[in-house]
Amino acid sequence: MIGGLLLLLLLIGVSCCLWRRLCATFTYEELPGTPAMATTAASSRQDDKPCQPHARTQPSRPPAVPFVVPPSLQGPDLVPLHSREWTQAPQDPCTPPELLPHTSSGSFGDPSVAGDACLVGTINPELYKFPEDKSETDFPDGCLGRLWFSVEYQQEAERLLVGLIKARQLQAPSETCSPLVKLHLLPDERRFLQSKTKRKTCNPQFDEHFIFQVSSKSVTQRVLKFSVYHVDRQRKHQLLGQVLFPLKNETLASDCRRIIWRDLEAESLEPPSEFGDLQFCLSYNDYLSRLTVVVLRAKGLRLQGDRGVVSVFVKVSLMNHNKFVKCKKTSVVLGSVNPVYNETFSFKANAAELDTASLSLTVFQSTEGDKSHQLGRVVVGPYMYSRGKELEHWDEMLSKPKELVKRWHALCRTFEP
Repeated sequence: MIGGLLLLLLLIGVSCCLWRRLCATFTYEELPGTPAMATTAASSRQDDKPCQPHARTQPSRPPAVPFVVPPSLQGPDLVPLHSREWTQAPQDPCTPPELLPHTSSGSFGDPSVAGDACLVGTINPELYKFPEDKSETDFPDGCLGRLWFSVEYQQEAERLLVGLIKARQLQAPSETCSPLVKLHLLPDERRFLQSKTKRKTCNPQFDEHFIFQVSSKSVTQRVLKFSVYHVDRQRKHQLLGQVLFPLKNETLASDCRRIIWRDLEAESLEPPSEFGDLQFCLSYNDYLSRLTVVVLRAKGLRLQGDRGVVSVFVKVSLMNHNKFVKCKKTSVVLGSVNPVYNETFSFKANAAELDTASLSLTVFQSTEGDKSHQLGRVVVGPYMYSRGKELEHWDEMLSKPKELVKRWHALCRTFEP
């Protein structure tokens, strides 16, 4: 009997242990994210102690990475529901301030540094602003006017397309101005194209297009000439100014339309000298010890031989005590008595050397046999080497550092080198 009772008690104890284990396995465990538990946990934290950032552990995400609902366009911190209603996303009261998403009131959660720090990923609108166009507002003193035009060369068709856009601040000889523009493709001065006359305006808008047929071999040796005239009541043309634009390789490098503006220049009313004249600019930068020469153009040259095979260039030489220092040459212009260059040359020269230095600009013509013939020369420098206009040009250059001083000079014949 005693053995039977002990066996029965053992069976009852084993059955109770197995039943407890089964109950523990199949018992429903409520998740910690339910509202009831969240409310209970929040109330218990408020009663016990202040909120700690990492006191709560969630099995669904690491404790150091906060969950942030991305904002929508309908409102701040709003997320859409399936019923098409909107509710505000619950904010974790234990999220550290440095991990909260920054808003427009501050940078990285700190309102005190708003506007002082550049946020990563933001767009700076200053980088996308176009430079301000001051071509219609900044006019130098004594400006005769400004002309806008476009140039495009089509290689396959060998056509030069010129667009005459507009002119501004024309200096009319009377109260009213009726301008028109004539276009030449130098050295051919007999043929020209002409725009329409704009009545009673100093700021005409032309918007006209012209075509010149010119081969690709000779286009880089041509010069576009824009002559702006005022037409009076008797239909007489009075020149207001002109623009000379050499067609260089860099200008016609690609088949695209380039918009260019240039200030009008007055035409020289003085007749050319016996052997022609040369126009150039001088400038000296004492900080860089650099002497700059800009060869602009020549006029009234006396070419020898057939113009179709004669080319003209200018040689610029820097001398010191009548000793050669350095020499540079312009490009070649074919068969023109009025060639245009617009080329810049720089020479290294210390300020102490300017008292004994001089510049020699010599115009040459060359033929097919590579024989060069001197057409004339201009020497500018201190009193030791020059007089008259040449000396005045040199002195004005020294008195106006870093400024281009432009003048015409008459060519003179010298002995052949």
